[in-house]
Amino acid sequence: MNASATHIARDASNSSTLQLLARLGFAVNGLLHILIGSIAITVAVGAGSGSADQSGALAQLSSSPGGVFLLWTVVVGMFALGLWLLVSAFVMQGESKRKWSRRLANVAKAIVYIALGATALTFAQGGSSSSADSTQSASSSLLSSPGGVIVLFLAGVAVLGVGGYFIYKGAAQKFRSDLAVPSGSAGRAVIALGVVGYVAKGIALTVVAVLAGVAALTNDSSKSTGLDGALKALAALPFGTIALILIGIGLISYGLYCFVRARRARL
Repeated sequence: MNASATHIARDASNSSTLQLLARLGFAVNGLLHILIGSIAITVAVGAGSGSADQSGALAQLSSSPGGVFLLWTVVVGMFALGLWLLVSAFVMQGESKRKWSRRLANVAKAIVYIALGATALTFAQGGSSSSADSTQSASSSLLSSPGGVIVLFLAGVAVLGVGGYFIYKGAAQKFRSDLAVPSGSAGRAVIALGVVGYVAKGIALTVVAVLAGVAALTNDSSKSTGLDGALKALAALPFGTIALILIGIGLISYGLYCFVRARRARL
């Protein structure tokens, strides 16, 4: 990246407007996690149904009063956060090896947020989408293609790595560097939300990874159904209802942490 392009990227990442929209992205990401956690709990106690994933959360938003406005807010926030992460990836300073690993992480997160923004756009325009069906369809396409089993297995390994990192980041409180932690009891509450939230999300992603690996090893795409399938698979295990309720509480905690990050993130 030449000096001129770097200068442009730095100016963009320091744009107060883009930073404000990126904070909006953290906030709407928090809202989606609260809804996913709530759906998981209602499914666990048998008080409701629905997809315990991003599409389920977006469907719930679309059916609520003012849902269209909220969906467009999610669209703007997710795209802005993805753009900010992409721009920030190219202005990072520091030791070369660490800098490139952080760049790759930012780019990967940007892709996830932009994809989520695209899904929200579908709902905002009156359409619908199923994350579980999309995941299963993608898995089926992979399994039917040459070398697809290996690709799906490696994808599962990659998601497993992400899940493990979330658990580590939460348990070791590495998320504290992402925001200005308030002092006193408020700071302790934020740290607690971060620990519980990151660990819970990491466990959920780990189950997603295991299901993807099982789908690859058994050549059965129906095993790979994304976050919704992973959480519902937990409910089928011994003490699974309790586990799913705890994961739901953890995802709600992560959502609340995201609200704090929206206000206090180090941008």
